Amino acid sequence: MSKKVWLITGCSTGFGRELAKLVLDLGYKAGVASRNTDDVKDIVEAYPETAVALKLDVTKSDEIKAAIETVQERFGTIDVLVNNAGIGYFGAIEESEEDEVRRMFEINFFGLANMTKAVLPLMRAQRSGHVVNIASIGGLVAFPAVGFYNATKFAVDGYSEALAKETKHLGIKVTVIAPSGFRTDWAGRSANNSKIVIDDYKETAGTNKNNIRGYSGKQPGDPERAAKAIVAAVEAENPPLRLLLGKAALKGARNKLQELQRDFDAWEDTTTGADFPEGE
Repeated sequence: MSKKVWLITGCSTGFGRELAKLVLDLGYKAGVASRNTDDVKDIVEAYPETAVALKLDVTKSDEIKAAIETVQERFGTIDVLVNNAGIGYFGAIEESEEDEVRRMFEINFFGLANMTKAVLPLMRAQRSGHVVNIASIGGLVAFPAVGFYNATKFAVDGYSEALAKETKHLGIKVTVIAPSGFRTDWAGRSANNSKIVIDDYKETAGTNKNNIRGYSGKQPGDPERAAKAIVAAVEAENPPLRLLLGKAALKGARNKLQELQRDFDAWEDTTTGADFPEGE
């Protein structure tokens, strides 16, 4: 396992940083990517034989290409791609600014998709690989004030499920990581607020935004333990398609399952009645 080569995006802080440190400590080789390589200089200098710093903005196709080529030249291939780079954004749906929303989609979804598309030919050729997409419990359960962030992560979840079904026979595995609140910078400088504030949303979006901001740095989730969980999933013979991280994530997902079941059961006759009668 120590010979596997990882490429991890968004390593300046949070999950990416802790995961990069852990995989290198475990003896893996890794491309450690960040928009500013100074942010990961300490990690790479501690593992000069097995780490390489990558300047990478996932919205720039030339930097994606260069990063992948650098890892190939240095270590020969890429076995594990971790799409961790991402940002947040706070605002009710009606308050949200289109330019901020599109920027978030470019990073959280299209950047992830373009990174994956660029690595897939290598994994197909070697008939092995693992794509790990960092989503969120917000990719399964939606919350006020982060509706468009939810939309990016719901997109990641659906994309990942389809990718897993397309690539399983090629030996390529896919895992979506769905954390709840962790002590990363997501609710800090990595998430802008909408400049538009509509008083009618104060009780819903406004309250949740303030709660999340106020909770930053006090979340129960431990990024170091999360990194260990991600490595365990990658090392598993049969890794999960979805890995929830944090008690709140598990509670939220189970509540969502119950909500879905209630609606499906309550409207079953209407649902099945939408088909042509049998025989027609």
